[in-house]
Amino acid sequence: MSKKETEDLKISHIILEILEKYKYEARLVGGCVRDRLLDFEPKDYDIATTALPEEVMVALTEDGVKVIPTGLDHGTVTAVFDDTSIEITTLREDVATDGRRAVVNFSKSFEVDAARRDFTINAMSEDLSGRVYDYFDGKNHLKKKKLIFVGNPELRIQEDYLRILRLFRFQARFGFEFDEALFDILKRNMLGLDKISQERITGELKELLKAPYPFEAIKGLFETGLGGKLLPFITE
Repeated sequence: MSKKETEDLKISHIILEILEKYKYEARLVGGCVRDRLLDFEPKDYDIATTALPEEVMVALTEDGVKVIPTGLDHGTVTAVFDDTSIEITTLREDVATDGRRAVVNFSKSFEVDAARRDFTINAMSEDLSGRVYDYFDGKNHLKKKKLIFVGNPELRIQEDYLRILRLFRFQARFGFEFDEALFDILKRNMLGLDKISQERITGELKELLKAPYPFEAIKGLFETGLGGKLLPFITE
């Protein structure tokens, strides 16, 4: 591990230890768990917890950690250590979605929280001891290099249409494949991207284009009909 990765992981474990000391359950979640299983260096570390955001702030402040209320309505606060920032979010479940944003309730279940995530490889969590909790077979899909939505793929997409581009972005980043049956679902829902801000769309496309395996992803965008709309400077 690099010096930065070692330091970030150490800080993340400090936060987990503090929350557990106050009798809250807390785990690393999402991309950092996935990347560690792939032996990649995580871009950042995220933590989910049973503690409410106000409880997280009290616990961390009591132990001398600087914490900023960056997204209280969504259950998120940010712990700041010099050059490292760690987001800590209360477990959630979706109440309603509109294709852009979700109305959420706070939850006490890591499995319920994992069920609202996009892909199985992003739905794992890891506790302080290093145990990985994998409710949707994400580790197996990592080994098979497959991108599979959690649950019903059409529902996942309709919750947040940006997931269409996230699918291709992860394909470009990891070189993973997904089932051809998804193309029909993507085509049916592509107009949902009109609900997404251009800033978010541009951000996904930039990540896709600079990823290690962009060719198949770009090809897929054109096969769904999105290529000409989103990447007009590229010809088929």
